[in-house]
Amino acid sequence: MLKILLISTYELGRQPFGLASPAAWLRAVGSKVTCVDLACSVLPSAAVEEADLAAFYLPMHTATRLAVPVIRKVRALNPGIRLCCYGLYAPMNETYLRGLGVETVLGGEFEQGLRDLAARLENGDSAPQREPLISLGRQSFLAPDRSGLPPLRRYAKLLANGEEKLVGFTEASRGCKHFCRHCPIVPVYNGTFRVVQQKVVLEDIRQQVAAGAQHITFGDADFFNGPAHAAAIVAALHAEHPSVTYDVTIKIEHLLRHQDLLPLLKRTGCLFVTSAVESIDDAVLEKLAKGHTRADFIQAVGIMRDTGLLLAPTFVTFTPWTTRRGYRELLELLVDLDLVENVSPIQLAIRLLIPAGSLLLELPEIREIVGPFDAAALSYRWRHGDPAVDELCTEVQGLIQREERHKAGRAEIFAKIWELAHERTPDFHLASRATIPYLNEPWYC
Repeated sequence: MLKILLISTYELGRQPFGLASPAAWLRAVGSKVTCVDLACSVLPSAAVEEADLAAFYLPMHTATRLAVPVIRKVRALNPGIRLCCYGLYAPMNETYLRGLGVETVLGGEFEQGLRDLAARLENGDSAPQREPLISLGRQSFLAPDRSGLPPLRRYAKLLANGEEKLVGFTEASRGCKHFCRHCPIVPVYNGTFRVVQQKVVLEDIRQQVAAGAQHITFGDADFFNGPAHAAAIVAALHAEHPSVTYDVTIKIEHLLRHQDLLPLLKRTGCLFVTSAVESIDDAVLEKLAKGHTRADFIQAVGIMRDTGLLLAPTFVTFTPWTTRRGYRELLELLVDLDLVENVSPIQLAIRLLIPAGSLLLELPEIREIVGPFDAAALSYRWRHGDPAVDELCTEVQGLIQREERHKAGRAEIFAKIWELAHERTPDFHLASRATIPYLNEPWYC
């Protein structure tokens, strides 16, 4: 029996679907699987020493950076262990990972690849890789197996009306139909969109509700990439679990195009919708190929309010095109639209990341400012043409870290960012609104 370690380092405070899903596939064919979420637990040395295969789940930049020293430690504890990396950031950083001793790299729809790898190893085939580096084939998913993962109480909570609720996490789809230049999904999925079958999604939700989940986060890159699929799932979710709430991520473009579905989200328990607004500068939005404008964003805010839904915008605030004036305009618009409490403070300090394969490299102005690819940083380094903007970014990041350590509220932190950016105290008063629900895990990438 093959002994397999599935390891996650970080997934935004969520119980990882990327461990639970392949665990089901591998256990179904007889492998002994141990799931290790290092965001909540320590690396089990004894299990590492006994394992035949360690597979690291790399869904995002932070997770990949955190995985590097763990890969080295696993190799040191068990020199003969087979190493695999899978998930969005694995194929993007293939060369660097192979340099760390990783033999197999799997991107895209990875469950079948992991099962094929396990079968090969069980049969004595130790070739480094026979599986596709990136697989975009349609899979018939199995219900994720969450046994052995830390309980939901160890993960991020939903805060609403002064109460905490346990949060579950699932995926109804993967990939994305769109080609936003800054998005790390694009180099891997290249416009491909794949659904997780409805019965699998509902069974995954069912088991998490049984484990105490009162709220579900859907991790889809865009919940309305498949609007009919999404609508059917939330209708069924609400019918079976009428007291369970949920949140989703939807593009501004899709909020406008499918606004007829927003009342359904409201009726079925959607508490908030995250949307990657990224910028309020139309020129920057065009460079990022976001598919919406500043006016579209403002319109979406109004539509969401009219529907009774909360919009939680996210931003890439510091780009090569950001100006100090433009940054101040963003803060001013958030005040004008009464969105200050809707925005996690870290969203006002995010600096553009340019990973391997990024479509941003299509832009001549980006190619002119980037240095060589920094494999250890998993990105291309860049500096702003105005050092004062980079300095502002650093100052805002430091301010947010200090204030969050002191448990400052969103309105309080925003007022201090305003003062830093405008070099004067705010001429307005922001009342804290504890009624706005949010997850108590900052959004990082």
